[in-house]
Amino acid sequence: MLVCASTECFPDVAPRDILDLLVDLEYTAVELALHEHNGWLRPSEVLADVDRAAAICRDTHRMDITALSIEIDAPADQYYHQFDACCKLAKAIKVVTLLVPSSELGTPFNEEIERLRKLTALAALQGVVVALKTQIGRMTQDADTAVVFCDNVKGMGLSLDPSCYIAGPYQGRNYDKTLKHVKHVHLRDSTKQKFQVRIGQGEIDYGRLISLLQKEGYDRALSVHILPQEEVDHRGELRKARLLLESLL
Repeated sequence: MLVCASTECFPDVAPRDILDLLVDLEYTAVELALHEHNGWLRPSEVLADVDRAAAICRDTHRMDITALSIEIDAPADQYYHQFDACCKLAKAIKVVTLLVPSSELGTPFNEEIERLRKLTALAALQGVVVALKTQIGRMTQDADTAVVFCDNVKGMGLSLDPSCYIAGPYQGRNYDKTLKHVKHVHLRDSTKQKFQVRIGQGEIDYGRLISLLQKEGYDRALSVHILPQEEVDHRGELRKARLLLESLL
């Protein structure tokens, strides 16, 4: 396993400056957010010129790229074209894992299965893997549903965010069943009342989680995903998270 940080940790910083900040914090790996809104790079830009996008992504101050987080805001006829372009980009820069959100609550189950199968098929053509994010307010906020998706979509995994199951509506339920499907991990500290608190003040048992992931043979990234908060030293929290996780590996 290795420790990285998501570019989403700096929503108000210019994309090119984020990497400098992470290097200053002594991170050696990064997860890039390819989001149409407030992303490090936009999927529509990737579709317009994959080679240019690849050149931009390779200029990461020698930081390893652990995953691409993909969030597309496009009509159906463009959605899959943009995702296919992101898959080609991943292949070009030698990134294996693409993180995608599940659909919003209320989406018909069979419709979501069909969408995920299409995404997974496109990814497989480029030798990359889709990891479905566990998120509050989306279909994967229930660990049972997240596992059913993986059981029904061959080749797909999960991007596990334990905070979803600590602070979400299904809090208190065991989510160990998801671990065999995990391809990526997002980490911060959380309580039942607050999605994000300072490192060490929440209920995330990092040591236990890492131990269980190791038993499943997980050898990919632990991605720090901490957003700025008022009256909290944001960079200090990012540094603290890195040191804590590295001490447990």
